[in-house]
Amino acid sequence: MIPPRRFYLIGGPMGVGKTTAARLLAERLPRSVLLDGDWCWDMRPFQVTEETKAMVLDNICHLLGNFLACSAFQSVVFCWVLHEQEILDHILSRLDTSGWETVPVSLVCSEAALRARLLADGEAGRRAPGTLERSLAYLPRYAALTSPLLDTTALAPEETAAALAALPGRDYEERGYAP
Repeated sequence: MIPPRRFYLIGGPMGVGKTTAARLLAERLPRSVLLDGDWCWDMRPFQVTEETKAMVLDNICHLLGNFLACSAFQSVVFCWVLHEQEILDHILSRLDTSGWETVPVSLVCSEAALRARLLADGEAGRRAPGTLERSLAYLPRYAALTSPLLDTTALAPEETAAALAALPGRDYEERGYAP
């Protein structure tokens, strides 16, 4: 039996472990490709305008669409903050996911764990000023999303990747997201 093609959409606040877990997940999956949405924001100077937001979203959808259309891939892993349902819905509405199990999930952790992770990242120079406050403000927003929550508070990155790999997929065509 041929395993299903799987498209992972991993959201969560900054510092929760999305990028690390997504990278580990992609390494363990067959014929995978990884896209971190932050890569589409890696601009200097960093500018959040209506124009740059639209461009980044368009670039993400374009890349994901190409990955999903490519027969070389069995697994597509996408991670990004994804803190609003409308962002996830918009991305899915622009993609042809037929033939793919879609696996949306939001990574969360306790406020104390998030604070500790971001402070350590800040001390190591891996986080911009203001990240802690923004991330803590985003954390409660994930409870309102339709994607399941995966609490990473007590999980090592490898354990998070294993838990992601074990999640059930969804057929988003049934929810009206087919193009």
